[in-house]
Amino acid sequence: MTSILLVCMANVCRSPMALVVAKQRVLELGLVNVLSFDSAGTYARRSGERTDPRAASVLLSHQYLPEKTRSRQLNEKDFERFDLLVAMDESNLTTLHAKCPPKYLGKLHLLLEFAPELGLRDVPDPYYGNLAGFERVLELCEAGVEGLIKAQAHTL
Repeated sequence: MTSILLVCMANVCRSPMALVVAKQRVLELGLVNVLSFDSAGTYARRSGERTDPRAASVLLSHQYLPEKTRSRQLNEKDFERFDLLVAMDESNLTTLHAKCPPKYLGKLHLLLEFAPELGLRDVPDPYYGNLAGFERVLELCEAGVEGLIKAQAHTL
């Protein structure tokens, strides 16, 4: 089984949204025994916090069932435990690179690397914005997750 950690800053908006999308797609594609997902934050200063209500609202409005997960901070064991660590933006990727033991650097990626057709690198942080920002994040997460799953399915 390939295990993938989705990473943003606080683990309350982007990575939990991507996690819900990924788990639903894996279920729909019958890949539950092949791909597993989790999420964490590079700076989850308030570990144990629930997903942002705006993120949950947008997920529900698109027929996704938000998980009742709690935020958690990335830890050193994650680099060994997960096959891929996928950051939502360059800033979090830079943080991953700084914390990652050299032998695991090949595991680090950006989510939108898997959706090159978008011509974007970052899933923007919607935290200080409005619902439209969360809608955009969901669109980007859907595209990135779809490409990520396809890429992993080809390596199996």
